[in-house]
Amino acid sequence: MGSAAAAMDGHKVFVYGSLMADEVVHVLLNRVPQSSAASLNNYHRFSIKGRVYPAILPIENKSVSGRVLFGLTHPELEILDTFEDVEYERHTVEVSLPVEQKLQVNAYVWVDKDDPDLYGEWDFEEWKKSHMSDFVKMTAEFMEEIQQPDSKTRVATYESFYNAADGGTNTASN
Repeated sequence: MGSAAAAMDGHKVFVYGSLMADEVVHVLLNRVPQSSAASLNNYHRFSIKGRVYPAILPIENKSVSGRVLFGLTHPELEILDTFEDVEYERHTVEVSLPVEQKLQVNAYVWVDKDDPDLYGEWDFEEWKKSHMSDFVKMTAEFMEEIQQPDSKTRVATYESFYNAADGGTNTASN
């Protein structure tokens, strides 16, 4: 890959859920950008009832571990915007990198601050074991779907994928 300076060009996005998996990022972007571990202070990562991916919201004295993807192009950022759909808004946040460096980056923050379906703490390692394989398949379906003229949203793709996988019972919760 290019130099560290080149990686600082383009968009920077803090990821904290399914996008921490290189396999998911590769399906979406057809590459895995350079990245670094990072933490986002004063936010909490929630599990969501009925979903296998997490949400973050501002919560004092909490911290979310994740990573920053560097050097994203504008079209790649648009793919992530489409993937995150209406459930998230892209915000500028300040993250801390391991080298005592603060950095302004984009992050996808849950839209519904009062969502009764948010609970607990989402666990990436548990997600990788229990849900990553199906999530990568769903993401591939989403990427095929957005090429269609009447494409479904990511939320609709997610719901139809998991309803079909569960025989219509939608047990995709954590």
